[in-house]
Amino acid sequence: MATFVLVPGFWLGAWAWDEVAASLRAAGHRVHAVTLTGVAERAAEATPEVDVDTHIADVIGVIEDNDLHEVVLVAHSGANMPVTGAADRVPGRLARIVYVDSGPLPSGMAQIDFTDPEEQAALRKQVEAEGDGWRLPVPRFDAEADAHMIAGLTAEHLAAFAERGTPEPFGAATQPLARPATPPATPKTAILSTFPLAAIEQMAASGNPAFSLMTGPEWSYRELPTGHWPMFSKPAELAGLLADIAG
Repeated sequence: MATFVLVPGFWLGAWAWDEVAASLRAAGHRVHAVTLTGVAERAAEATPEVDVDTHIADVIGVIEDNDLHEVVLVAHSGANMPVTGAADRVPGRLARIVYVDSGPLPSGMAQIDFTDPEEQAALRKQVEAEGDGWRLPVPRFDAEADAHMIAGLTAEHLAAFAERGTPEPFGAATQPLARPATPPATPKTAILSTFPLAAIEQMAASGNPAFSLMTGPEWSYRELPTGHWPMFSKPAELAGLLADIAG
């Protein structure tokens, strides 16, 4: 059986993986779902100093403190940053990295750089106005504008996101990731939900830096068409894919 470490994206704690983790455990797998510093039950630990390095230390701490080996390390969305950073530092403890509707970014690129300049400016303005200058508020979804991203989410899912989601320390979005010149060749799998594989391949081929590291001999791909949060919209299917990927 496999050992999974599941890391949620922005605003979410370990609770986001509850259904996926339950399915994996029922199949006999070992599962550690992570809550990063400053969110969910660790919201009281949020400070302006919390950043990508903080969250990398969180992920490494779970792996090393539990003496885990042959780990299938899973990143959803913005967790790509701490997961990639941790994977660069402890490759000997990993069997595979799985990116759920996300992927690794190049050295020197921050999560906020994934968005266009206008959206970056809007986010910074929102953080100043609503987040005391250092917290990214929980998003308020629009049924039409965000239809692609929230596909498959029920009213109950959206209510849980609003009620249980917590503001994200903005340093997690703005600190660039420092990576080694030659990253470890750990096997990697992308589970694609909002981007089909053909789009990923096209953007990687065009030199788009946000997708340039998502091809190569160590990569495999699975498609799970749904919105950006498959742990809510298709938890059984996501758990099945993770178990299959782990072998």
